[in-house]
Amino acid sequence: MTRPIVFRDLLTGGWEEADFEPFRKGVTIHHILKGEPAIALLRYEPGARVPRHRHRGLETILVLEGTQIDDNGAYPAGAMMANPEGSEHSVWSETGCVVLIQWNRPVLILEEEDQG
Repeated sequence: MTRPIVFRDLLTGGWEEADFEPFRKGVTIHHILKGEPAIALLRYEPGARVPRHRHRGLETILVLEGTQIDDNGAYPAGAMMANPEGSEHSVWSETGCVVLIQWNRPVLILEEEDQG
């Protein structure tokens, strides 16, 4: 029997004991559900960014801590964003943040960051 995945007190730091692994430069990930759709926690270090990308399916984000910023604005803890299929943006955090993210399909990276 398949059981639900439960995080208790997610909005008040319940994610802090999760194991994170490297995802992109300055961003780590904790996979909650792999596949399509997928669910994860992303933790951004101060100044970390994800380069411009296009959504190939719905992506939903809930900011748990800090502030996430994209081309359209800044989103503090408690903000929820839904990025529809076909939308594009870059994402970063000046102070660091943790978000709960769900995506139907992986994004298409449109421009890689300069790694030098």
